[in-house]
Amino acid sequence: MPSMNDLVRQHTALDDSDLEWLHLLVSEWQLLSDLSFADLVLWVPTSDGTRYVSVAQMRPNTGPTSYQDDMVGHLVPRGRRPMLDAALDEGRIVREGDPEWREEVPVRVESIPVRRESRVLGVIARNTNLLTVRTPSRLELTYLQSASDLAQMIAAGSFPFPNQQVDMDASPRAGDGLIRLDADGVVQYASPNALSAYHRLGLAADLVGHHLGKTTAELAPVRGPVDEALVKLASGWAPREFEVEGGDGVIQLRAIPLKPKGLHIGSLVLLRDVTELRRRERELITKDATIREIHHRVKNNLQTVAALLRLQARRMDSVQGREALNEAVRRVGSIAIVHETLSQNLDERVEFDDIADRVLAMVAEISPGKVTGRRTGRFGILDA
Repeated sequence: MPSMNDLVRQHTALDDSDLEWLHLLVSEWQLLSDLSFADLVLWVPTSDGTRYVSVAQMRPNTGPTSYQDDMVGHLVPRGRRPMLDAALDEGRIVREGDPEWREEVPVRVESIPVRRESRVLGVIARNTNLLTVRTPSRLELTYLQSASDLAQMIAAGSFPFPNQQVDMDASPRAGDGLIRLDADGVVQYASPNALSAYHRLGLAADLVGHHLGKTTAELAPVRGPVDEALVKLASGWAPREFEVEGGDGVIQLRAIPLKPKGLHIGSLVLLRDVTELRRRERELITKDATIREIHHRVKNNLQTVAALLRLQARRMDSVQGREALNEAVRRVGSIAIVHETLSQNLDERVEFDDIADRVLAMVAEISPGKVTGRRTGRFGILDA
């Protein structure tokens, strides 16, 4: 499958800054797909303006897909899909039209223009599988309203946020936990997963109707600057991520300001319970520190043994015995160098060139005659 870079550069007239904006959008749009319960396909007009090329696709984690096959790389003539034309030409979200039928599955299609500054770079086709439509729950209604707000922000060019590249593997997702705040930072809705995460922090009541920043600050054990940062986070005026530890839990939060028509109407807070993840990380750090300390102590003991052997060699009258002890000194010293190197690394891989150079220098130093060592080539990084 061709990459987005290849497709954009081969078929479109977008420059590198436009491509970077599309990458920023694609890094964020899993959230839009999940909140919409819909597939997303990004269409970009070709250089000659006669066709559209699909450069990216996203399937939802929260609902059935509308496309069984990958759409990336497909070319569609302009005029075949009027909703794409209207969204691109008029710069507005287009929802008109009856559902499409694809393999006996009704699909509702919406077109969302992707705006960057004053230009429309392409169109997102939002495809919702209507086969499993039912009366929506409060959670689903909150999802859909939030998705509508994000879609309007994309059409206005205010989402994604510049210089806010998101690692979707590390950031919270909608299914991990979601809180909807009003313009004052008061909780309007909290998903069951979000409530469970806050209960683990020590919350005994419901979140709805409470100011998220003040509530979170009360649960965090650290006072002072952290409280102020938490309040700013919950206000949702700026996109940012934060981590809070309290009670028996650790939660990761991400605030997304909602400004669908240029006015701040609230914010979306995604959160994830990372208690077990942070516990395992602390265990690994402790294990790494223990292993490095063991290597350090082994190195010290080996250096002590080498010093004793060197002292014994000087006292020995037998030439053969002295040479044997000196050979033992060199071997023990070489092993000590390896353990010293391992004590300074986080993993069990070492740059063996440094070890070889130090061993050569040590051999030249303890040799009875004048010896010069030189390494040719390189060993590279080797497993311990």
